[in-house]
Amino acid sequence: MNLYMTTGTYDYMRKLREKYAGETMVIMQGENTTLVLHETEKKTVFATPRRYEVISSAGELNEKGFFVFNNIPVSDEGRPVFEHRFTNRAGAVENQPGFIAFRLLRPVKSDTYVVLTEWESPIFFEKWKESQAFNKAHEKRDTDSGLKSQNIFSGSSYITTYHAKPEEE
Repeated sequence: MNLYMTTGTYDYMRKLREKYAGETMVIMQGENTTLVLHETEKKTVFATPRRYEVISSAGELNEKGFFVFNNIPVSDEGRPVFEHRFTNRAGAVENQPGFIAFRLLRPVKSDTYVVLTEWESPIFFEKWKESQAFNKAHEKRDTDSGLKSQNIFSGSSYITTYHAKPEEE
């Protein structure tokens, strides 16, 4: 499965989604931009997208929630270690209240992986970050056996967030 992302105006993206109604496309609004995800086994309809391979997933993406993108630059040498950790994760996030979907995205032409989660609202994401399950999932992060000590990152990670923009009735 592949996931493609592109940005543009909300009206243009809505028309694009309507034109390709049979495709899985999710429109979301960020602080200063509109982002569209296109998840497909085929080629994308976008002209110049950011391209990713979906290497782990849970749930179905939809346009009803709050999206969190944890953008993580990983060195070429660190890719196998990073992917192994995420593909062997406990899956605790899927059992959290308000969870909708998860995608681990391998970049095709960059070094920045994306850990994408979709929640019913920002409150559920905040509750996840405060939960015992979150602490357990991240307990080795800064230890000798954790990823940080293995120096697999090529830069600092950063979070971007988006809200689904429901169609006006």
